[in-house]
Amino acid sequence: MEKIFKLTENGTSVRTEIIAGLTTFMTMAYIIALNPNLLTGWRAGGDDLWNAVFLSTCLASGIAMICMAFLANKPFCLAPGMGLNSFLAVVVVQIATITGATYVASFQAALVIVLAEGIVFVVLTVCNIREKIVDAIPYGVRMGIAPAIGLMLLNIGVGSNAGVYDSTGNAFYVMRDFFGSLTASGAASTMTDAYPGMVLTVATMFVGLFVIIWLAHRGVKGSVIIGMLVASVIYWAGEAIFLGIDPFASLAAASWVPAFGDMVNLTLFKFNFAGFLELGWFTAITLIITFCMIDMFDTIGTLVGTAARAGMLDDEGRMPKMKEALLSDSIGTVVGACTGTSTVTTFVESASGVEAGGRTGLTALTCGIVFLLCMFIAPIAAMIPAAATSSALIYVGVVMLQGLKNIDLDRFDQVVPVALMLIAMPISSSIGHAIGIGLIAFSVINLTTGEGNKKYALTYILALIFLVKFFLVA
Repeated sequence: MEKIFKLTENGTSVRTEIIAGLTTFMTMAYIIALNPNLLTGWRAGGDDLWNAVFLSTCLASGIAMICMAFLANKPFCLAPGMGLNSFLAVVVVQIATITGATYVASFQAALVIVLAEGIVFVVLTVCNIREKIVDAIPYGVRMGIAPAIGLMLLNIGVGSNAGVYDSTGNAFYVMRDFFGSLTASGAASTMTDAYPGMVLTVATMFVGLFVIIWLAHRGVKGSVIIGMLVASVIYWAGEAIFLGIDPFASLAAASWVPAFGDMVNLTLFKFNFAGFLELGWFTAITLIITFCMIDMFDTIGTLVGTAARAGMLDDEGRMPKMKEALLSDSIGTVVGACTGTSTVTTFVESASGVEAGGRTGLTALTCGIVFLLCMFIAPIAAMIPAAATSSALIYVGVVMLQGLKNIDLDRFDQVVPVALMLIAMPISSSIGHAIGIGLIAFSVINLTTGEGNKKYALTYILALIFLVKFFLVA
């Protein structure tokens, strides 16, 4: 382990890395079930397609993380990205509408987009073009990515991650509706139905958060994962005592045998090129470019932001082995396309593992192995309550805000782009879009103040591309 991952050189140990990998897994385990739910239209493609995408999610994620571990030796974990999977699901429906094909055939056509994107990224990475794009992000904008991600994590943890559903299936988002229900003079019956679940979720979320803070203050290794476990136990006990729900009931009826046959029959190398080309060349190329833009800057932003928090950036804000990390992401996307899932990207939840002490590829390897095991133990992974995940995300989000100290508040070409990114990232839930806004703001300020120079030529080009993306390719 020492020879492969250079643990001593990175100031870590096998135990710390394994704990960090498990911590990251617990914060991103939701993707294992949520990704097939989104991509199959909540089983619009049938249980067989759901099984295929589920297995593909585990396989592509696990392989991508193994690549990250051995190629880049970084603690970043990967899986099919949120936002990109929802976008692909919309494209599947559009293909079905335009061509009249079945959902499965349309899904196989949409996988062509993912395959093309992955191949493009492999080529761009090998040719060092993606690294040049990373270098084109100005230092101030680069340093603002981590705190902006922190705000997005806070938004996810406090808001949408811990959703509560009433008896009719309507969603409430905990903090917004919790305070609303306390101040409303006459809460609707649906709110009343959801209220006990809200109280339990909010209580669990904050108990877990304060346990993490208390343990971290005392210097306890693995404070994040311990806090999540405490929160999980509290939530399960609350379900049983106050809601009359058996938290382990799902295990009795769970299937523990992976449906590899479904993946082989429906998604493994099942590319519907003819169906994809029915969209027309312009639409097809536009879709591929759009996916590439979103994925490229989401990945770059997550890598830079998380590496900044881990102290992995040099004085100019560059991360060693960035090329290898980006290549791992590209390989994961190609594997995902070939097995049957959406674009694989670096997950922002990797920050939780970094905060738990993860500094090498052993963290990614640990998380990747657990993802592969989830093909057989998925019912157990699905039991981690969203409230426990929120505890970790809120804590990590607050910690990442400390990166604001690296911003020169006296320079408008730093503070304005960063301020806009702080607003845009949690609102749009897109790291890439927020970086685009930051690049546009930086370019406008530099060009209008007479400080523009050839050093930022690629930065201005990227800003122009984002302008076209925002206003012409919505």
